[in-house]
Amino acid sequence: MRTLARQLSLPDFSPLESAVTELSTSGIEERGAVFTRREVVDFILDLIGYTPDKPLQAQRLLEPSFGNGDFLLAAVERLLKASRLHANGKPLDGMVLKECIRGIELHRPSFLKTRDKLATLLSTEGVPHDTREMLMDAWLVQGDFLLTPLEGRFDYVVGNPPYVRQELIPDVLMAEYRRLYKTIFDRADIYIPFIERSLALLGKDGTHGFICADRWMKNRYGGPLRKLVATNYHLKFYVDMVDTPAFHSSVIAYPAITVITKKKDELTRLAHRPEITRQTLSALAAEMLGTSLSTDGHVKEMKVTGTGIEPWILESFDQLAVVRRLEKDFPTLEQVGCKVGIGVATGADKVFVAPFDSLDVEPDRKLPLVMTRDILRGVVDWRGYGVINPFADDGGLVDLRSYPKLQKYLERHGSELRKRHVSKKNPASWYRTIDRIYPEISFRPKLLIPDIKGEAHVVHESGGLYPHHNLYFITSTLWDLKALQAVLLSGIARLFVETYSTKMHGGYLRFQAQYLRRIRVPDWNSILPDLKRELVEAAERNDVSACNAAVYKLYGLNKAERAALAGDSD
Repeated sequence: MRTLARQLSLPDFSPLESAVTELSTSGIEERGAVFTRREVVDFILDLIGYTPDKPLQAQRLLEPSFGNGDFLLAAVERLLKASRLHANGKPLDGMVLKECIRGIELHRPSFLKTRDKLATLLSTEGVPHDTREMLMDAWLVQGDFLLTPLEGRFDYVVGNPPYVRQELIPDVLMAEYRRLYKTIFDRADIYIPFIERSLALLGKDGTHGFICADRWMKNRYGGPLRKLVATNYHLKFYVDMVDTPAFHSSVIAYPAITVITKKKDELTRLAHRPEITRQTLSALAAEMLGTSLSTDGHVKEMKVTGTGIEPWILESFDQLAVVRRLEKDFPTLEQVGCKVGIGVATGADKVFVAPFDSLDVEPDRKLPLVMTRDILRGVVDWRGYGVINPFADDGGLVDLRSYPKLQKYLERHGSELRKRHVSKKNPASWYRTIDRIYPEISFRPKLLIPDIKGEAHVVHESGGLYPHHNLYFITSTLWDLKALQAVLLSGIARLFVETYSTKMHGGYLRFQAQYLRRIRVPDWNSILPDLKRELVEAAERNDVSACNAAVYKLYGLNKAERAALAGDSD
C-alpha cells in the first residue's frame, strides 16, 4: 500500500487531535476555503520571484494551505521548467527536487483531490512513476499548518490562507493557537497566525506572498502582526484587489496581495485594482519589479509600515495628506465633548425585540427602539418596535420577583435564552441582554449612523429612542448636533472612515466607533456664529453640497484639499 503523506505530529492529548480531525473533514465555509484564479496565482509567483529563469531546483517553496492546488500546481510547473533549463540535457533528478516543495493541507478530500491533480501533472511532464510517488510523498503533507512540524527554512512562502472566524474553531484548538502565536489578538481571524508562522519560516533572503483579506492592515486585531512586520520585515509590494474577480467565488471582505521580505527597506510599491487578465498582470508585475518607476505608471512608492501597531494607510496620497493635516490641526470628536457609542446587542432579538405595544412587561422594563430600517429616508420614521430592559439602574439585573409580567414573559422564552453563550457563562444571569442597557441614552438627542454604508448616512434623533446594535450614535455636551450632522454628511466622515477602515464587498465601509472616533473637528466655541448657522441650515435641508461648502470654510481647505475630499484627485 502506498503512503499518501507524512502524517501530522500533534501533542499527545486527544481533545486537540479530535479538534484537528473535525476540521479536516469540514465544509468549505468552516475551512475558510476560497480559490484563486490562475492569472492571479501567476502574478503573485512573478512578484515573489519564483520564475523559471531562477535556479528553483536549488530553492525551497512552501504552500501552507494548498486547497485545490491553485498555487501548488503552478509552482510545480515552474519548478520543472527551471530544472530542465538548468539541467544541460540531463534527466530530472527526483532526489534533488524532493526538497524543493512543501505543500500542506488540512482538509482530507482536498488533499486527495490535489494529489491526483499533481500525479496527472507529473505524468504529463514525463516524470517516471516511482519518482512521481517519491516526490508526492515528499512534497505533500496532510495536517494543520499551525501545528505541523517543518524542517528547515524556505526561500518562498506563497498562497491564499484560510479565512476562518474564531467562533468556528474548536475551543481547545484555539487555545493551542493562542499559546503558540503571539499575533492572535482580540477577534483575529486564523489567517493572522498563518502569516506569522509563514514569516518565521523564511530563510535569510526569503520572500512571502499572500492574497488574503486586508483587514489586518488597519483594524485593531491586526496591530500585533503589523508591529511584527514593521519591526522585523519589509512590506515590499501591496496590490489592492478591490472590486476585482481575483477568486473563483465572491468574498465579503476585500482581498489584497502583500509581498513581504526579510530584506529591510524604507519604501513600499503599491498598485490598485488591476484588471484581471494575464497580459495586464504580467505588465504590472514587470513594472513593480522594475528598477525605477515611470511618473505616469500604475505603481506608486511610499513609506507605509511605520514602527508600531498604528494602521497602515495605503490609499490616495492626496487624501492621506488631508487626513494628516486635519489630525495635526484639530482635536478628535471625543476631545471636544462628543461621545461615540453603539446600540444594544441582545443576543436574542426574537425575544427581546418586538412591537413596543405587544411587549407584555411592566412599562419601565421596555424602551422604544430605533433600528436601521427606521432611518432609511434620512429622517427617523419609527416603526413602533421596542426592546426589553432587564437591567436595574445600578447596572445589575432586576429581581424578576419584583416584575411578575417580565418574569412570565422571559420564562416563556427561558429555554431559548438559556442556550445562549452569554447565559451559559453565567447561568444566574440567563435573562440578560449581551450589552447593558442605559435608559438615559434613549432620552438624549443623538446622531444615528448605520454600521455598513457606501456613504455616511447620518440621521438626527431628537430623543426618546434607544439605538439597536447595527446603529452607532453620537451625543454631545458642547457641539450643536445639527451642525455636527452637517460635518458628518460632508466628505469628512467618509474621508476618515475610508482611510482607517477596510472596505466590504460592493464598496461599502464600516462606520464603526473606532473609525468615527478618529474624525477631527474644531472646538465648538472657536467657530464663528455665521458659520454655525450655515452648518445647521445645511443639515436641516439635508443638502450635502451645502454641507461640503460650509465644511470647506470650517477646516480652511484649499483647492487641492477640496478636490481630494471630493475624490477628484489621484
